[in-house]
Amino acid sequence: MIQKENHIGKITVSRRYLKKLIGKTVTNCFGVVGMNDFGPTQCIRSLLNSTSLDNGVVIYEKDNAVRIDLHFGVSYGVNIAAISDSIVHKVRFAVENEAGIEVEKVNVFIDSMQS
Repeated sequence: MIQKENHIGKITVSRRYLKKLIGKTVTNCFGVVGMNDFGPTQCIRSLLNSTSLDNGVVIYEKDNAVRIDLHFGVSYGVNIAAISDSIVHKVRFAVENEAGIEVEKVNVFIDSMQS
């Protein structure tokens, strides 16, 4: 759970909600073919279940801000620099607007490419 306090009171946002929000934002971007598993927990979960939007999303919390690592695949022939910049801006906007949580940094890892 990620907590933020303001003048109204304490706001708690679950990590699961945040990961699904980020995964949906990334997969809706042009050129992204899907989220990739990262780490043993996500790999085992993907073997047991179908792929999920929150695969490939890793969130680190620090001083009322989050750092986000994204692992995903892209289509062959797209401009990787443009996709990366677009995803960083869209994810930052979605998290800060929807959840009200400050995003310190978004790291993009393109793990696969499909033709």
